[in-house]
Amino acid sequence: MERFIGLISSVRFGVVLLCVLVFLSMIGMLIVQQNVNGFDAYFASLTPAEKAVYGALGFFDIYHTWYFNLLLLILSLNIVLASIDRFPSAWSYITDPKRVSTPEWLKGLKLNETIQVQNLDRAEVVERICRSLSSNGFTPRVTESESIAYPTDEQGRKDFSRTIKQRSTTIFGERGKWNRIGAYLVHVALLTLFLGHFVANITGFDADVQMIPGDVSDKIQMISIDLDKREKYDVQLPFTLACTDIEQKLIDPREGIGVANTLDWRTQIRIDDPEYGTTFADVSMNNPFSYRGFRFFQAEASRMGSARSIDLDVRSEISGTTHRLTIPRLGNATLPDGTLVEYDEFLPDFTFNAEGKPDTRSGDYNNPAAVLSVTPPAGERQRVFAFESGKAENIPVGAPKAGYLWRISGYEKVPFAHVLSIKYDPYSGAFIAWYFGGFGLILALCFVFFFSHRRVWATLQSEENGKFIVTLGGDANRNLSAFESSFVKITESIKTEFGLFTGHSRIEN
Repeated sequence: MERFIGLISSVRFGVVLLCVLVFLSMIGMLIVQQNVNGFDAYFASLTPAEKAVYGALGFFDIYHTWYFNLLLLILSLNIVLASIDRFPSAWSYITDPKRVSTPEWLKGLKLNETIQVQNLDRAEVVERICRSLSSNGFTPRVTESESIAYPTDEQGRKDFSRTIKQRSTTIFGERGKWNRIGAYLVHVALLTLFLGHFVANITGFDADVQMIPGDVSDKIQMISIDLDKREKYDVQLPFTLACTDIEQKLIDPREGIGVANTLDWRTQIRIDDPEYGTTFADVSMNNPFSYRGFRFFQAEASRMGSARSIDLDVRSEISGTTHRLTIPRLGNATLPDGTLVEYDEFLPDFTFNAEGKPDTRSGDYNNPAAVLSVTPPAGERQRVFAFESGKAENIPVGAPKAGYLWRISGYEKVPFAHVLSIKYDPYSGAFIAWYFGGFGLILALCFVFFFSHRRVWATLQSEENGKFIVTLGGDANRNLSAFESSFVKITESIKTEFGLFTGHSRIEN
């Protein structure tokens, strides 16, 4: 049992688990996951063998597989046990620091310096060293102690038959002692990240929904992969979701609706909730919307061009008068004689298909046409096509209808549809993971690597001739090379206090 606990609490085992999780996460990035827009095309492009293997291993939904969550659980246990095992020693640096040292121990440190002081009493020497440490940001603490030493003869040989009691003074200063628990802050952030991920995966789901103005639904479609079998199923929403408008802010309105020419996408939705009533919301790139545990994000835009509104020049065949109409998508307008004009459809690149019916050749605005429903005051509803001026003068489909000649004078470009990513997270697992775990992890790592626990000792020993030997030593738990310049500055400051600094200092190794 001890060997088993030692294994699962070892840092090496934790690093191996973390590397495996990173590898599995990379698989999830490289293999398109189900319920992600574009999965249909990706799944169709795979060979039967790839579909079978990926499905058997759960690669199409890897973040919900049993082995991924099991690895998260084991790694979390490893972090907890490793923290329990090592935290007491780290905490002792904060609550019980090493305040007493010997010259021999200080000389064994990488950063050390020895100086001689004379013509001053012990209290004055201690005061000046404390003043130097304080000026460099170290809070000094003085500890008096006694030790037993053996006298030496002129040849430096110790006489073990006699003992001498020596009084020793240690001045200790430190900075950044809380950096010792930085690693445990990283552990807490990782555990929070894992917990939020687990809660979000177990209690929630992700789905992409195509939003076409006018569409209304109370269901979203999910995908399930069982080996190479792909099944779709509906998830019932507790409310009805309707798309009322979509907008695309373009850099240059004369160009297309590609990503390079886009500043922002906006989708206006209406939520009809039997419990909370009607809610309107705008979802844009930097403005997601949250409602009852559901979060709506902009995910993608259709490449098929459409028009958010159209401007029409309508010329009467009888009077020759031209009327200007502006009709929004799904909207209508009325001419002075009472003729009702409804906006039905927009074809960005008008053509006739193989069956002789109006269609669009592409999603680009090469030959735009608006499909209208026109109802005269005392007549039947008619289907009318409006083109840009000069593009349909000699074809029947562009001829006058319902007593008017119909022409497009302008339009606002938008995609045919937007795709919203809907994330259901009733217990805010993703919020906990990303905001507390993710940002907490970044801050904790910065605290760990950009700061350090720096300690300085100065041991004061008196000699028979009235001199004092001051042995200085410094240490840091990380970035020792960066602390070296600070230690040099401290030793120079102490030497200056005693009038010994000549502009040169050395660090003994």
